[in-house]
Amino acid sequence: MSKVIAVFGAGTGLGASVARRFGREGFRVALVARRRPRLDALVDRLGAEGVEAAAFTADLSRPAEVPGLIADIRDRFGRIDVVEYGPVGGGQGFTPAARVDAALLREYIPLFLLTPVEVVRAVLPEWTGRGDGAFLMTGGTTAVHPAPGLSGPGPVGAAARNYLHSLSAELAPAGIYAGSLVVGAMIARSEMGERITAAGGGERPPAEIPVVDPDDLADRYWEMYTERDRVELIHPAPEAG
Repeated sequence: MSKVIAVFGAGTGLGASVARRFGREGFRVALVARRRPRLDALVDRLGAEGVEAAAFTADLSRPAEVPGLIADIRDRFGRIDVVEYGPVGGGQGFTPAARVDAALLREYIPLFLLTPVEVVRAVLPEWTGRGDGAFLMTGGTTAVHPAPGLSGPGPVGAAARNYLHSLSAELAPAGIYAGSLVVGAMIARSEMGERITAAGGGERPPAEIPVVDPDDLADRYWEMYTERDRVELIHPAPEAG
């Protein structure tokens, strides 16, 4: 039976590229996101490319729904081998740290911390029994390198990063990989990229905002999954100095 990757937060940018990249390697693909029309369109595109995929609608800000979602994916595909968790859409923004309050952090905690923890808990028995599995989590650079004016998601992402690093060390002896791709740029073709471009009247984003191709990010994820020699990769790589 061919392997299965579940892409959580499957959108037009990174999620689509990860699905396509792993699909080329023979993986079947479970696509998870809120909006069914976009999911169905992606399922159709992948099918035309010879990749078997299925859509699962879910609100990833509701961690209590994770066990049922994982059960639905297993019912459809029979197994889950890899999870890519990267639900970054157009609704998140940055806030100066001096203006962050508990209410703001409560908005981010379920999506960026509690739900990925519940996903791991739901798939871990299968992976432990098989002696193999991989959890890939997409993060932002503000969780690694805090910056003035760019708080909000960063503190929650830092907590998730702490969890992932501990998880990686604990699970590696059992043959299970956990790694994070930290993206320090706007992702082309993503929902957030579309929003920024629209705000600029259709022009490219400002020059100070680097843009990365999601296909390149998907290649990095495939390398991390196959090589399993690092817990974290920052892309684009930070400049020396």
